[in-house]
Amino acid sequence: QVHLVESGGGLVQPGGSLRLSCAASVSTFSINVMGWYRYAPGKERELVAAVTSGGVTNYADSVKGRFTISRDNAKNTVSLHMNSLKIEDTGVYYCLVGSTGGDYWGQGTQVTISS
Repeated sequence: QVHLVESGGGLVQPGGSLRLSCAASVSTFSINVMGWYRYAPGKERELVAAVTSGGVTNYADSVKGRFTISRDNAKNTVSLHMNSLKIEDTGVYYCLVGSTGGDYWGQGTQVTISS
């Protein structure tokens, strides 16, 4: 079983920064990939960023150069540092953990970019 707790998010102005964090409580399974998806109003679900246990990262083109994903394998945590935020980054962000026991989702956290 994997239990995820997300934190961070909120309301910021365009150009601002936010940090999302996700902590995974794991028993039995091993975590392979950790990442963040988002649902934006009127858009399909989008992979924002992901990182493997080996440190290989993958970013959506729309966030490259602005967002940084980091992971602590010992603590089973993943963070998403979001800089130069744009209005189109608004959405609900979900932590995703891919483990040997299946995929698990966090509860979601709202990120709103507005002036």
